[in-house]
Amino acid sequence: MPPRDHDVGAFHERAHGYEAGWLGEMHRQIVNRTIDIALAKAPEPECILDIGCGTGLLLRELARRLPHAVELVGVDPAAAMIDVAERSAPADGRLRFLAGTAERLPLPDDAFDLVVSTTSFDHWADQAGGLVECARVMAPGAHLVLTDQFSLWLLPTGLLRRHRHRARTRRRASQLIRDAGLGDLTWHDVYAVIIRAATATK
Repeated sequence: MPPRDHDVGAFHERAHGYEAGWLGEMHRQIVNRTIDIALAKAPEPECILDIGCGTGLLLRELARRLPHAVELVGVDPAAAMIDVAERSAPADGRLRFLAGTAERLPLPDDAFDLVVSTTSFDHWADQAGGLVECARVMAPGAHLVLTDQFSLWLLPTGLLRRHRHRARTRRRASQLIRDAGLGDLTWHDVYAVIIRAATATK
């Protein structure tokens, strides 16, 4: 089974209990810290995209915090995650969830002023291609917030077949972000010693 299929299958199986237990609480803390970083960069975004949206937790919280936002879109390749996100969403016409991958976003050019991805980047089949797609759907001046595992402690995992060629350090991720045409790159600590967020601007 290809690594992408393995990852999607694993998230499909975990969808209905994803926000439960201590892992769910850790995810909630990472999401809330990511939101704080995002809103410090873009205090009043109107159109927001969450790539690898999972159960929609981040977008539900952003919808609550941003009553004047116009559109909040989540994309995820795991069908069960989309199902849970739709069922968990409040009756809010601004929220919508789509099946799709970072590498082929089913969305138009220049559509979003804030693009966020929380702990999904490490699972993208083509990280460079996914970042190019992020840049494509970002409006001029829009912000990207990319939260995941980025640490020198993860360098030995690069020897494992599933993680080979993954950008798991700030240096490698920074190069991919710049190669996608994004600038104003800044790094932020998020959780423990390995979860960090990169922010960048189109």
